[in-house]
Amino acid sequence: MRILLAALCLVVAGPSRADEAFVTNQSSDDLSVVDLASGDTLARIPIGGKPAGVAVTADGTRAYVTSPDGKSVSIVDAAKREVVGKIETGGGPLGVAAHPSGKPVYVADWYQHVVYAIDPDAKTVVHKIQVGLSPSGLAVTPDGSLLISADRDSNEISFIDTATNTRTGGLKVGERPFGVTIDKDGKRAYVANVASNDVSVVDIAERKVIAQPKVGDRPYAVALAAGKAFVTDQYDAQVSVFDLTTFKHAGEISVGDYPEGIEASSDGKRVYVSNWFSNTVSEIDVETLKVLRDLDTGDGPRAFGNFIRRTK
Repeated sequence: MRILLAALCLVVAGPSRADEAFVTNQSSDDLSVVDLASGDTLARIPIGGKPAGVAVTADGTRAYVTSPDGKSVSIVDAAKREVVGKIETGGGPLGVAAHPSGKPVYVADWYQHVVYAIDPDAKTVVHKIQVGLSPSGLAVTPDGSLLISADRDSNEISFIDTATNTRTGGLKVGERPFGVTIDKDGKRAYVANVASNDVSVVDIAERKVIAQPKVGDRPYAVALAAGKAFVTDQYDAQVSVFDLTTFKHAGEISVGDYPEGIEASSDGKRVYVSNWFSNTVSEIDVETLKVLRDLDTGDGPRAFGNFIRRTK
């Protein structure tokens, strides 16, 4: 009887939910929420201000969305699919990253050359951290101790101590760095350089570039999965792939027009690519390096940042 009851409980509970994509649509001024199992759009959340950057928190409760034209950051309740607050930043907020604990939230201001540390509960900027010129992508180490910003017009990255909210140094990388991704061990950072068409692989502890593999034309962001790096090449409408151990080229995958945001699924079996000019998200199998399907979004999807909500 106990076995039967347990089985019935499992049936009632049903299968675990799949990941969801929170995709910023710059031209339609909204945020698409896409079920990555069914491919269905679950919601279109109005944002305004030409949304670009996005950061879903590690616990999946919130998404933070930057609006460069609106000079603000929207706070989205991920479960309710609604905006529950807005923080005025001024300048040109672009990249965004949430601390692993959920706060603070860090926002790169493209025009003011600073990174804001925001208290999302108080809905206010609590620190302004001077970095290089035109910071774009942001990433926080898994332990939350270090923030890295890609400073596009300085051709460098900045290292920021999150305990003191101070810049502790910089490192020259390739030309016009934009997206930055840190591996799950917090040991390496991968910086996409849009003008030199390569990715700077950075040893975080040593603060030095240990490799700079070439990729396609105008690389913008990097995802890591199955021992490989997946890089969006905007002008080639493709994703370049290289091995994380040897840094050798492993292939190219044709996707939609002007791919930008890219992130791996929670199980590491898929990579999702936001195609800005095709109004789609491409789903890639990380082993076969094939596009499995294209999912519809709003108009002008960028999804620059951590846009996948892990619901399992």
